[in-house]
Amino acid sequence: MKNLLRLILLLCFFPTCLFSQSNAYKIEKTKSFFAEDKILTQETIEWKYLNVPENWDKPDGKKIKIAVAILKCTSKNIDANPVVFVAGGPGASGISAIWMWLQHPLRKRGDIVLMDIRGTGYSLPKFCPDLGKKFLEILAKNQNASQDEQQKIIAATSCQQDLLSRDIDLQAYNSKSIGKDLNALKTALKYNNWNVYGVSYGTYTAQVYANDFPADIKSLILDSSVSDIREYYNHNTSNYMNSLEKVFDACKNDPNCNKNYPNLEETYYETLEKLSKNPITVNVSQKIIPTGKFTYNVEDFKISIQQALYNEKLIEVLPLLITEFNKGNKNTLSSLVAAFSAALVLDYGQYYCVSCNEAIPNNSISAFDKDAANYKKLKGGLSFYKSDFLVCDKWNLGKDKPTLNDLSNLSTLTAPVLVFSGAFDPITPASNGKNTVKKFKNGFLVNAPISGHAPSFSGIGFNIVDGFVKNSAQKPDTKEFELHNKVHFVTDVKVSDGVSNFANSVKEVNPLFFVPFLIAIIILLISILNFCYTLIRNRKDSIQNKLMKILLIISSALGLLAIIGLALAFDSTARDNFFILAFGIPNKFAYLFVIQWIFLLFTIISVFYFLLKIKVISKRSILATILFSLVLIGIYFQYWGFLF
Repeated sequence: MKNLLRLILLLCFFPTCLFSQSNAYKIEKTKSFFAEDKILTQETIEWKYLNVPENWDKPDGKKIKIAVAILKCTSKNIDANPVVFVAGGPGASGISAIWMWLQHPLRKRGDIVLMDIRGTGYSLPKFCPDLGKKFLEILAKNQNASQDEQQKIIAATSCQQDLLSRDIDLQAYNSKSIGKDLNALKTALKYNNWNVYGVSYGTYTAQVYANDFPADIKSLILDSSVSDIREYYNHNTSNYMNSLEKVFDACKNDPNCNKNYPNLEETYYETLEKLSKNPITVNVSQKIIPTGKFTYNVEDFKISIQQALYNEKLIEVLPLLITEFNKGNKNTLSSLVAAFSAALVLDYGQYYCVSCNEAIPNNSISAFDKDAANYKKLKGGLSFYKSDFLVCDKWNLGKDKPTLNDLSNLSTLTAPVLVFSGAFDPITPASNGKNTVKKFKNGFLVNAPISGHAPSFSGIGFNIVDGFVKNSAQKPDTKEFELHNKVHFVTDVKVSDGVSNFANSVKEVNPLFFVPFLIAIIILLISILNFCYTLIRNRKDSIQNKLMKILLIISSALGLLAIIGLALAFDSTARDNFFILAFGIPNKFAYLFVIQWIFLLFTIISVFYFLLKIKVISKRSILATILFSLVLIGIYFQYWGFLF
């Protein structure tokens, strides 16, 4: 009888538990986060908010909204094989990179779920999305590392005070909570399990999630992994220098690179000395820096090179970049600021919540300095990262030291695990991949010999990930990565300020600026067709008119040839390596600059001949309009810096 009574009480209590659990979180539809984007409106995407407790220990407490975008499977695949992406940073938005996933082969296998982890992107509440811009403004100033660090502390603590004033529980924003958000999202979307895909710091969050909810994991993909959070900062300098020294060695062993950039390592350290004495100030768009100025000092140079090591295509131009820094090429360095600013798009409020909670407390500034001391010529470690210790000292005032997340369950995880590592990765080195894969009983390691950070975000990487998700029990086919085992350094560039200036004009997308240029091109095209026709049909025209028309045909043809040639050269270069355009174009297109000079010469001759024969030439107003168009195109060429 007692057992029967207990069973009745249990059955009465069980629905209450279920009701309480379901009330802890719920998912709701919302409008597109990119309402104005026409491409996305043509895609099958579900936009949602997942409402979850801010503090999972208080399920009935304050709720927050996690932004979710579900790219529905493009094939009629009966077997659900969803993938959820966990972005890195910490502080990066997963949804902001949605365009990269539209044509990803994984969409043929199942849904791709993108989410902005709590405190980032379109999730609510928003934290400090503009803090990265403030950091860029600090870096832009001509001041030493200590001044940069102090101003960074002030900006970060101001962000923290804003969050606290909005009653945001900063202790609730960490990998442990994100793992619970992921579990709730999986349940709300009614998936039995899914493939969890983490990149950079997202690999640590994914490991915490897999440890706490192993049944949720169908497979685990870890790209550029954090193998031990206790070493994330301690070896920051040696990770950077080991990657950079690989570039020095690869260039030295490449005949073309060594010929064009001899003694690259010496050039790097020479540039450090130059910038420590004479920083370089460049003009930039006020949309990027309100003052319109950015000053590169020695710390800015170091972090610029470190960030370049993230990207395989930037690694190819790294010898050229170091050389241009050494030369003090202001136009090239001005173009670099825009790329530099892209590295600061993280939500740094969330970055510090996570970093100060679970990364910095398990590392030490003394270990950081000890590691940096091994590289005396470097003049200290990267201040950009060292300052995190100082910020977190203030951020964590009055708080207990967080405990280290327990990852002991990973060794018993039965799900297959795919680990990517890039040989040139300066932040999560290749050794991390080896150490990470050892944690799992069913792990595969993929080494990318010429990649930096996140090698799975490449054509080859896409295919390997797709093959793994299709058949995760089979060893990945890495032949393509193994065949691409040599960096193809860019050595044949015609450096031109005009190319980078033109690229900046295009990026600013100002139609009013380009309208006169386009009208002038149309006038030149019409004039060529019209004058060729009249020269053939009207043989009785005066010699002066004929000569004027011939001069205009030649000038117009040269102008159009230069414009079309440059457009094709830019397109070809961008397809091969977009970053080359920050410096110039390949030497095989150098003849286009000669054509511009010939165009300028014929334009000047045409103007002088017109003025000389103005009284005997017919249709002077039409000819003057064409001449004005030629001069206008010449002015554009000069404005961009192609001529002088």
